[in-house]
Amino acid sequence: MSSTEQASASPMPEGITDPNYKPLPGRLGNLTVPQQHALDTLKKQLQEEGHFVPERMDDATLLRWILRAIVDTSDRFLRARKFDVPKTKAMLLSAEQWRKDFKVDDVVKNFVFTEKKEVDKYYPQYYHKMDKDGRPVYIQRLGKLDINALNAITTQERQLQRFVLEYEKFLTERLPACSKAVGHPVETSCTIMDLSGVGLTSFYRVKDYVSQAAGIGQDRYPECMGKFYIINAPWAFSTVWAIIKPWLDEVTVAKIDILGSGYKEKLLAQIPAENLPVDFGGKCKCAEGCSLSDAGPWNPQANGEA
Repeated sequence: MSSTEQASASPMPEGITDPNYKPLPGRLGNLTVPQQHALDTLKKQLQEEGHFVPERMDDATLLRWILRAIVDTSDRFLRARKFDVPKTKAMLLSAEQWRKDFKVDDVVKNFVFTEKKEVDKYYPQYYHKMDKDGRPVYIQRLGKLDINALNAITTQERQLQRFVLEYEKFLTERLPACSKAVGHPVETSCTIMDLSGVGLTSFYRVKDYVSQAAGIGQDRYPECMGKFYIINAPWAFSTVWAIIKPWLDEVTVAKIDILGSGYKEKLLAQIPAENLPVDFGGKCKCAEGCSLSDAGPWNPQANGEA
């Protein structure tokens, strides 16, 4: 440690095997004294008021909520700013009430998306392996959307239940498995949204679902986005983007990289070719199709390449 660096007020998280891992400011292992105090205060208040749920309120998760509560998004070093404990607690308790209203625990225990294979034909959404930073890669092919076929197979309510179930698995299964695989904490995803073939008419018919899903992701599962690539953006994307952008906070917008058809070099700079489906310029060809394989360190039994 150089003479100009200050020791962190928090210990490094457990399970780190990567000798080169250096946590970013505002993360476990790199907190200032005021930040550690804010984290301890938040946890203590939640415990004393009977709101603390250990299985989903560990220190790393509470820090995500603290970051989400920061109002001023003009500073790129958000985690170095003052932590707002009252606002964080209010947002977290609002999310807890939402969990009850949405019946998240029941979804996790009992919901089965039996129509997954059929839905995959008309709106593929899936996790697939990791990027170079150990993040699980999440892919959406909005351009394949066939709203009439989709509505004949499933409902918007069931799609949102599936969306929430996948977020829960992302936190409890995928991130821990990725963290173990790379030897350091992994807290975010790498998302690819493929807009090839998207038409304004089909988008307008699904915009309510997209809006609700975006709201759930931002407000109920904060700070889970690491990288976000929108590829094959069509000529009319400016109209679509004008609708989508107000649904997103400034921090999220700043993480989105909008690309046209020349996206392959950018994706391969972030995702190993063997992990990127061949449809996007990679080398992966899973036996049952990448969109149905659920391949990744969270699923060691997944089929390999065909």
